[in-house]
Amino acid sequence: MRLFVDLTPALEARLAAVAARLNVSAEELATAALRDLLAQEEADFEVAASRVLDKNRELYRRLA
Repeated sequence: MRLFVDLTPALEARLAAVAARLNVSAEELATAALRDLLAQEEADFEVAASRVLDKNRELYRRLA
């Protein structure tokens, strides 16, 4: 999938600067950032779901 994003000049400059410092293209950096963001949301959900299941485990056992 190709995605086109309009960046402000300031944000584009920051992206380019960080990409240059890391020796990757701006596209590679943006892709990695999106991948990390989406993985973090998934991890946050799993932590929250696990906490709810652990908290209510005894209740679920009694209801079964």
